[in-house]
Amino acid sequence: MINPLVIFDLDGTLIDTAPDLLTSLNHAIEPTGAAPVDMAAMNHLVGKGARVMIARALELREVNVDTPTFEGLFDRFLEFYAENMPGSSSPFPGLMTALDRLDSEMMPMAVCTNKMESMAVRLLELLSIRSRFSAVLGGDSCSTRKPDPGHISETIRRAGGHPDFAVMIGDSSNDIIAATNAGIPSIAVTFGYTDIPARELGADRVIDHFDQLTPDLVRQMLADRSKTAG
Repeated sequence: MINPLVIFDLDGTLIDTAPDLLTSLNHAIEPTGAAPVDMAAMNHLVGKGARVMIARALELREVNVDTPTFEGLFDRFLEFYAENMPGSSSPFPGLMTALDRLDSEMMPMAVCTNKMESMAVRLLELLSIRSRFSAVLGGDSCSTRKPDPGHISETIRRAGGHPDFAVMIGDSSNDIIAATNAGIPSIAVTFGYTDIPARELGADRVIDHFDQLTPDLVRQMLADRSKTAG
C-alpha cells in the first residue's frame, strides 16, 4: 500500500513569517517614498511570491515605478530578507508534534510554496526542519506555480508520491484551488494569511490548530475522496 503524502504550503501554514516579510517589504519599498505597510494589509499581500507582494504594496500606496526600478526593489527585498533569516519566523503552534505524528505513521511530507526555492530551503534549514520533507518546491522550481495544479503535481512526483494518495495543506485560495484542480483533497488552516476566511476557501477540511492534524484525518480524507471518485 502507498503511504499518503502530506504537502504543506510554507508561509502562513508551516511557518509564521509575516513579521519578517513585512519588515523586508517595507525596507524594499522605502526608496520610493511609499508609506510603510502595516500588518493588517499582509493577508492581501502575501501568497503569490515576493514580486507580487511588492507590486501589491506599491499599488496599495499608489506608487508607480518603471521596470528597472521595480527589479531593484525586488533585489533589495531579497538581500535584506536573506541577510536577516530566520528573524522571528517560527513554526506555528503544534506543528512539530503534528510532524512527529505523521512520521510515526510513515507518511512522507513535502513543501509546495510560491516562495523562491532557495529561500524556502534556507528558512527550513535554519529552523532545523528541512530534513522532515522529501521535497521542497518553490515558485521557481518548475514552469508553473500555485494556483496552477502543475506545481502540486510536480511536488508529488519529486517527493515520490502518487496523486491518489496525497493531501494539500494551506492557508490561501492559491493552495486550495491548486489542490482541487490537481484532484487531491485539501485542508485549510485558519491561522494563516488570507483575505478570504479559511472556511470560505472550499477546502475539504478546516483546522484551527495543528493538534487537529492527525494520520487518521489524512486517511479519512483520502478514503472520502476515493468514495466520491468511485
